Amino acid sequence: MLQIMGYDWAKRCQHVPFGVVQGMRTRRGDVTFLEDVLNEIRLRMLQNMASIKTTKELENPQETAERVGLAALIIQDFRGSLLSDYQFSWDRVFQSRGDTGVFLQYTHARLHSLEETFGCGYLDDYNTACLQEPQSVSILQHLLRFDEVLYRSSQDLQPRHIVSYLLTLSHLAAVAHRTLPIKQSPPEVAGARLHLFRAVRSVLANGMKLLGITPVCRM
Repeated sequence: MLQIMGYDWAKRCQHVPFGVVQGMRTRRGDVTFLEDVLNEIRLRMLQNMASIKTTKELENPQETAERVGLAALIIQDFRGSLLSDYQFSWDRVFQSRGDTGVFLQYTHARLHSLEETFGCGYLDDYNTACLQEPQSVSILQHLLRFDEVLYRSSQDLQPRHIVSYLLTLSHLAAVAHRTLPIKQSPPEVAGARLHLFRAVRSVLANGMKLLGITPVCRM
């Protein structure tokens, strides 16, 4: 059908078999339609965001809720082998901590906020030789593996490799954010750390986009 419609890239498409998602029900009943799932995602995410102070500052909370909710659903779906059946849980999908899409979006938003806060003052004055801490080295080593992970996913058509990589990167970034302060550090150290966090955010954003996720800058 795609070839008849005139899409040249149709010849490159491959069918990837997938398992059964068990337990996915919305308020309308047992039969689940995509429209129901998307509406449920938006509603539940808005409810989760309602108690967060920064939600009031969002220009479009509906759009943010949808993007974060879709990230939660995609990561839940792609965490394991596509051929494996799995038990779906709305509560697990929307957890803000742990290996979830909400956690990825939160990490990206926090790193973006870091750039907004300190970017103008430190991006021009830095020395990467200052990145000697174990936390910095762990992140740098992990960043170097990104192309390897992309190649692996391209070979077996399994997005779980990218998901696992991004979740690990986010956990490393969370630890570094707590232990490698920018404020009150020497300018070249602060600049080096900011560039490190900037690189993490860039790779995180690119990886999320490959999975069909639109990164958010505030949530």
